[in-house]
Amino acid sequence: MTKTAAPGTTSSTAHAGSAPQEAAAAAGRAPRARHARRARRAALAVAAAVLAGLAAPTTAGAATGRDPGDADPVPARYTHQTLDWQPCAKKPALDCATMTAPRDWHHAGVGADLTIAVSRHRATDPASRKGTLLMAAGGPGGTGLLRPANLAGGAPAVAAAYDIVGFDQRGVGESTKAVCQTQEEFQDFLAGDYRDQSPAAVDRVIANSRKLAASCQERSGDLIPYLTTEQTAHDIDLFRGLLGERKLSYYGPSYASMIGAYYATLFPHRVERMVLDSNIGFDGTWETFELGQPMSFQRRFDEDFVPWLAARDATYHWGSTPEQVRAHWEQRRAALHDSPIVEGSVTIGPNQLDSLAMSAIYRASDFPDLARILAAVDNWPSVDPATRTAAAQAFAGYLSPQFLAEYFAVTCNDTPWTRDLDVWIERGAENTARWPLAGARTLAFSAVCASWPVAPAPEVKVTGARLPATLMLNSVHDPATYYEAALGAHRALRGSRLVTVTGNGDHGQYPTSNTCVSGVVERYLLDDKAPARDLTCPSPQAG
Repeated sequence: MTKTAAPGTTSSTAHAGSAPQEAAAAAGRAPRARHARRARRAALAVAAAVLAGLAAPTTAGAATGRDPGDADPVPARYTHQTLDWQPCAKKPALDCATMTAPRDWHHAGVGADLTIAVSRHRATDPASRKGTLLMAAGGPGGTGLLRPANLAGGAPAVAAAYDIVGFDQRGVGESTKAVCQTQEEFQDFLAGDYRDQSPAAVDRVIANSRKLAASCQERSGDLIPYLTTEQTAHDIDLFRGLLGERKLSYYGPSYASMIGAYYATLFPHRVERMVLDSNIGFDGTWETFELGQPMSFQRRFDEDFVPWLAARDATYHWGSTPEQVRAHWEQRRAALHDSPIVEGSVTIGPNQLDSLAMSAIYRASDFPDLARILAAVDNWPSVDPATRTAAAQAFAGYLSPQFLAEYFAVTCNDTPWTRDLDVWIERGAENTARWPLAGARTLAFSAVCASWPVAPAPEVKVTGARLPATLMLNSVHDPATYYEAALGAHRALRGSRLVTVTGNGDHGQYPTSNTCVSGVVERYLLDDKAPARDLTCPSPQAG
């Protein structure tokens, strides 16, 4: 999930020693009346498929003797395109082009085509060029068109040896976009306090989630069913062919780890090397993965950010012990519940406070920015106008209707979801009590997918079959792509090598100043030397 909602996004008593086990137990707990609910879910799934005009889900590439991604022939009008490379309008150091892709790769002649925006950073040492390295964006909902420039700047040795290419995946950015709500309409979804468990508040959250799901269908219904990770994997292979490459190397952080794993599963014969950084639990469902995020966001907040802030009380005045900082947080949040701050068009309430904290704890380098904003919120009437404006922009910047249109389309479409809202009311209350930072939004986010009238995409089961050794990176305290999920993904992707980054909770481990991590990645990409086994890289600040 790049900063997602996890985006994907998805109590102060949670601790590292027991939280992962507790989260796994909570995620796997069978709801009461399981058999009755299973029947209801089956009926709802059939109804959803009818509403979407889709066939029942199948396993991608089943019953064929070919690689799964090659099961459906690609019409020549797509494979014979020419990419008209021009300097990118927003980043002239890159070349940009567009390609045309089918709306549905399994029925390429049905429905209007899509436009996919693509980009390229040419290898700076053509004489030593090894090939093409494709990268994708996280989220779901992030844009990837300009990211090759960032990777080239952070990894000059890789930029010398590879053409680095990127794209805005279907549904976002300069590609054919999904539209759900306006910014003004979207404010209802984020309004109030997700911790409020009163019947009226719960009903309001569910109504707003249903409204968001319905608006996506009303405004983008002919596109929504085809915004899936599996369809994006086919887009990548079309791009590979138009580049004239027999094989690709791949770098994918966050949700892009899932895109890479799906691409490698569908097109294993097209993969040269693959680095998956900060990994989604792509061995299971989105529902299971997102049920683990409240624990991991709380762990990162309580065990990394709160002690950091307490050690700097002389600067930020939020308390000199973790207990004082947590108490201050609860007091400030309660005050925003009673009297939200309004700055221009931005309302800063308890949900916005939680969301800002979640976005800022992705990387420790953002801790000071979060601390300064918290100090400003404490003293809002006396803060200078420029600081108030900047703080308000930070609060408004984490989630947007544009981001969540893609986020919900992919996470609700890719894999099945429990559709019984009673289950989500119960789980939401449990997560709010145990892991309130992200757990409080469980009901709001899950109720969107519970209301999503689209059958899941074809199943893609990641196994690692016929792949070269794949390199995986993950920090132990990553809040969004938590380590426990990365371990499951690592087990599923047979033959992969996992680099565990200790003393660290950052989301995204490459490019990095950690010479252990960068050394492993670049020996793999540049010298074809994969580690013989899993290994650990300590963070510099830990030693």
